[in-house]
Amino acid sequence: MKVHATTTVNAKSEVLGKKEALKMAADSSEIYASKGTKTVHLDLRKEKPSAEVLAGIMLGPTGNLRAPTLRIGKTLLIGFDEETYDRLLNN
Repeated sequence: MKVHATTTVNAKSEVLGKKEALKMAADSSEIYASKGTKTVHLDLRKEKPSAEVLAGIMLGPTGNLRAPTLRIGKTLLIGFDEETYDRLLNN
C-alpha cells in the first residue's frame, strides 16, 4: 500500500501539547498508542476516557504529542509499533 502524507509537522520545531492532542482525539474514533512493547487500543465510539487518561497515552514526558503520530481517516496511531502499522496500513 502506498501512503501519502497530506500534512507533516516537524515535532522538534512545532509543539503540539495537551490542547492539540485532545482536539485530535475528539476528531478520532480509534486510538492506537504504543510505548515500548505495549500498545493500547481505545475505541472512542464505545469508550469515553477522561482527558487525563487520553493525555497520559498521547503525550510524552515533556508534555508534547508523542512522535510519530499518524492519522488514517478517523484512526490515530501514536508511537511506533511495527505490527500495528502493518495491520492497519495493509488492510
